[in-house]
Amino acid sequence: MSIIPEFAAALADHNIELDEEVTLRLQAYATEMWRWNEQLNLTRHTTWDLFVGRDLRDCLQVSKVIVEGEEVLDLGSGNGVPGIPLAILRPDIEVSLAESVAKRANVLAEMVAELELPVPVYASRGEELLDDFRFSTLMCRAVGSIAKLCRWVEPYWSNIDRMLLIKGPKWIEERKEARHLGLMGTLELRRIVAYPLGDDAEQAEGAILQVWPRNRQLQHSFPEQ
Repeated sequence: MSIIPEFAAALADHNIELDEEVTLRLQAYATEMWRWNEQLNLTRHTTWDLFVGRDLRDCLQVSKVIVEGEEVLDLGSGNGVPGIPLAILRPDIEVSLAESVAKRANVLAEMVAELELPVPVYASRGEELLDDFRFSTLMCRAVGSIAKLCRWVEPYWSNIDRMLLIKGPKWIEERKEARHLGLMGTLELRRIVAYPLGDDAEQAEGAILQVWPRNRQLQHSFPEQ
């Protein structure tokens, strides 16, 4: 198998350099996802430029703040982003996927098997998993607002160390809402990665937010950006 020219061009356009083997595995994932997308609506990002400039970009950014050996749960995985690309980019961590919609969970399981990735797929709601399992990091992308997620995770902090939220520029408004609702009194929220959402440095920024209980000392800390 060789790298598809359009994929190589998209990576070059976004100034992303990856190992060839990793690139081929990401290519296989995107190709498989788009094949399933014809049967089940998984994504609107159906070009190599959108895959690289949006999906892969977010996965690369979040991969910077996950340390070796972490056990990561991708909550509401949907089409597998960011969990599956993260597992390809970082084989030194343990990634699990949680998807409550059974049809999507079945497709994720098929994709993981086809890609030969050691990634469990749970066809269940996150609260059902966190009643029985423990993870270092709960990772969320396009799942809900900061307020919604802080409310949801409140009973389960004993089973996770932190949340990583992948957000667009509206995260500041969401944080303000969560504070207004009194949801941040016992929590710390820190932006630990900031990155442009386009090639123009003046365009809006994306963010990786870290949320954790205020009375907890995290094993690995990252400076606020």
